[in-house]
Amino acid sequence: MSSGNVTAAYSARAAEYTSLFGSISCTHPADQQLILAWARGLSGKVIDAGCGPGHWTDFLHSAGVSVEGVDLVQAFIKTARQHYPDAQFSVGSIERLPTADRSLAGILAWYSVIHTPPDAIDAVLDEFSRCIKPGGSLLLGFFEGPALEVFPHAVTPAYFWPVEELSARLRTAGFTVVSTHSRVDPGARPHAAIIARRAEL
Repeated sequence: MSSGNVTAAYSARAAEYTSLFGSISCTHPADQQLILAWARGLSGKVIDAGCGPGHWTDFLHSAGVSVEGVDLVQAFIKTARQHYPDAQFSVGSIERLPTADRSLAGILAWYSVIHTPPDAIDAVLDEFSRCIKPGGSLLLGFFEGPALEVFPHAVTPAYFWPVEELSARLRTAGFTVVSTHSRVDPGARPHAAIIARRAEL
């Protein structure tokens, strides 16, 4: 599934997606705690990569984090700017983020790589590595599974990732895995998150 196809799929359902998921009240309290604790440990600018309707960007901005939300879906960015006028948003791709090399304290990639095919995810992780300064941090949220496999996500096909396999990809991209988190909620797909530090150069 190419990034163009993913963008088209989300563009077609942006209003529906925003209505269902575009509020911090729709998120799990454990996720809020994890993301906030992670962000408060950073010093410098953060990019919310694949920010969607912008609720996580606003969440971090409201907590005093210097953050910019980036998404390829123009309808998401338009809505985010309307709903969260005090936060910063821009149209852009996670495959080429609008920032200089080694300039970021951190990147939040919360479910933003779930549609990236396994043969393309290394390039995305390399891009995150390019942008984060040595000692900076990446927080990935994704669907966890016992095997790397595709599944029929409501918007467009997505992937389950075993934590260790995605961790290995991160290490190859120049990250050190700091911690992993897994959770299974009733009636929901298994969730996982990885916090990884950009290796010192």
